[in-house]
Amino acid sequence: MAEKDSIIPEIVNEEGENPEEKQAGTLALPQQLLPDKLYLLPMVERPFFPAQAQPVMVSMDPWKETFKRVKKSGQTVIGLCYVENLGEEGVESKVFPEMGCVVQLHQVHEVEDKLQFLAQGLRRFKITKWISDKPPYMVSVSYPKSPEEDEERLKAYSISVIKSIKTLLPLNPLYNEELKQYLARFTPNDPSLLSDFAATITSATGKELQEILETLSLSKRMDKVLVMLKKELEILKMQQEISQEVNRKVSENQRKFFLREQLKIIQKELGLSKDDKTAEIEKFTDRLKKMTVPDHVQEKIDDEFEKIKVLETGSAEYGVTRNYLDWLTSIPWGVFSTDNLDLDIAKEILERDHDALDDVKDRIIEFLAVGAYKKEVAGSILLLVGPPGVGKTSIGKSIAEALGRKFFRFSLGGMRDEAEIKGHRRTYIGALPGKLVHALKNCKVSNPVIMLDEIDKIGMSYQGDPASALLEVLDPEQNDKFLDHYLDLTLDLSKVLFICTANQLDTIPGPLLDRMDGIRLSGYITKEKVDIAKHHLWPRLLKRSGLKSKQLKISDAVLRQIAEGYAREAGVRNLEKHLARIVRKSIVKLMKKPGIEQKISLKNMEELLGKPVFQKERSITGTGVVTGLAWTSMGGATLSIEAVRVHAKQKGFRLTGQLGNVMQESAEIAYSYISANMTRFKGNPDYFDTAFIHLHVPEGATPKDGPSAGITMATALLSLAIEKKIDRPLAMTGELTLTGQVLPVGGVREKIIAARRIKIMEIILPHANQKDFEELPDHIRSGVTAHFAKTYKDVAKVIF
Repeated sequence: MAEKDSIIPEIVNEEGENPEEKQAGTLALPQQLLPDKLYLLPMVERPFFPAQAQPVMVSMDPWKETFKRVKKSGQTVIGLCYVENLGEEGVESKVFPEMGCVVQLHQVHEVEDKLQFLAQGLRRFKITKWISDKPPYMVSVSYPKSPEEDEERLKAYSISVIKSIKTLLPLNPLYNEELKQYLARFTPNDPSLLSDFAATITSATGKELQEILETLSLSKRMDKVLVMLKKELEILKMQQEISQEVNRKVSENQRKFFLREQLKIIQKELGLSKDDKTAEIEKFTDRLKKMTVPDHVQEKIDDEFEKIKVLETGSAEYGVTRNYLDWLTSIPWGVFSTDNLDLDIAKEILERDHDALDDVKDRIIEFLAVGAYKKEVAGSILLLVGPPGVGKTSIGKSIAEALGRKFFRFSLGGMRDEAEIKGHRRTYIGALPGKLVHALKNCKVSNPVIMLDEIDKIGMSYQGDPASALLEVLDPEQNDKFLDHYLDLTLDLSKVLFICTANQLDTIPGPLLDRMDGIRLSGYITKEKVDIAKHHLWPRLLKRSGLKSKQLKISDAVLRQIAEGYAREAGVRNLEKHLARIVRKSIVKLMKKPGIEQKISLKNMEELLGKPVFQKERSITGTGVVTGLAWTSMGGATLSIEAVRVHAKQKGFRLTGQLGNVMQESAEIAYSYISANMTRFKGNPDYFDTAFIHLHVPEGATPKDGPSAGITMATALLSLAIEKKIDRPLAMTGELTLTGQVLPVGGVREKIIAARRIKIMEIILPHANQKDFEELPDHIRSGVTAHFAKTYKDVAKVIF
């Protein structure tokens, strides 16, 4: 649908005159050449000016119909108006400005889904009436004239504009082309077209340019254009400065690069420097001079040196070989630190870093004493087992410090890939050695203390079983020839002291557990927690917060109340959290009133921490009610067991309290044993024949399992059957068999601590646990009366 170029009316200026003919002294064409009705097209980015001639592209839909109407009307002109936003279905008529530019259409043709045409600006028009306010838009227009003004003033303005344009020309070559096009079509003496042209070459916004288009007064228009040109000049100068700075930096970097390359070549020619490959080989060789490398390793390193010498530095194989040699020469072959085997120093460090745990510290001193006697601590794997927060990791650090060895820790929790232990094979992209090789590289000695944390939480997946990979690592008979898949060489780990930590033993595979020497860390009693808080936790928190001890003081009574009422778990992490909360709130007060000295007492403690989480425990008493002792991963706990007869219509036995399978079996054994032996305990032998018994273990939301409540449940049933209650504070633990034997249980220390917490000082334990009780520290055993039972008859004799 392109129009022919021959149908082009004469170009007229703002005054309705042809500028070229006016200059030649001929008559101007009449203004009526331009129609009084125009079809409109919206322009989005910026308005069109009479001085412009450039291609325009619009969407086929919805503007194709407009062009058809223009062609049908026989016109070759169309009105262009600036709008800020153009929707998919056009714009409302009220969005169009009053003033636009009528343009001559040339070379209209379709390009895919677009319409492209060459627009030649003719003159301004003003919308007087809307004929169609929907696409295709059509309006009645008038062609306003600029008011007459002082010619000398306009000439001065024109000279200023031309001067500003000349100043811009050297800064941007694009302006030269636009100026040539303008001069080819117009005379520079026309102030109206000159001001329009000057506006079009600036980077002003659409709104600013529309304001120029709507300004009919030539002096005001040129005044605004001069401001725009001044802004454009400043922007271009700034852009030029930035460009010059960038070019200067690039040139300087290029110059340095060329000089460095020249220097390398000169040094190489004079023998003063070596290429990258030779430098790498020398670096690796220098590392090996300080080590005692085993023969099989040296042989492998020599082979790799020969290989890297013939490889090109840009090849992939070179990178793999270079990384392999880097790891091989980073391992401290034959480098050992000297052990400090002074037991007094070791004991001093353990006492300094840890309160309580006397039995654990004695066990560690015994372990170190064996090493001191044979002048070597090697071939040992310790396992520290205990609840969270009792100090397992910190004890490992203290052992390393006592020995004067480097310490490396990594967690096995959630580890599912055996390559984390034994490394990836070098055939894989991004392959790396295992964590043990990393430990040796980081510590720079072959006999560090390596802590394998959370060994009970190790995982398993399709990528392998890390627990099985650890069997080789933690076996003193095998780990002197540990094979890492990445290195493909054997390492001697026999001099490494491995310390593992775990919260429980149930999830550790048997073969792995068999290789470790276990040391159990039980929970702390209140007195021990107070000492730990006073000597370690509180000073550390004050130091972290930047406080001095005189600014914030806390009494032993407050520490004791926090340990008993807010942080009753076996460890001290929760205790530290509550102390940190006190410090934070105290600092807030200190910020409001600088210089005050605060003292935390029992009176203001609840303001800082709220009401105690734990109420004071008390043992429940009555017929059929007995206090048992239990062990959990968080420490010891008391367990009240209740038994009642529901009715005497039929025989029955019911259990509640979320009991596990083992505990349910223990209850059934207790029920059968007491039912079968009622005459022995001077009770009615027919009591259970007609009675429906309900046995409940309180705190039903908490899962419970294990056999150690056997004698406790039997005692509750016996107390119910003979209608006698326990007349004094007493607790018990022990597994019961069907023949009345009392078998040993675990967690004796934790259970005794739990009983002391609620002021129960009389305990019944299995006879086989007597040695465990006697090994307890004096401060835990003091005041506790312990009875040891071989059979249930011994239990009944103590109680009734």
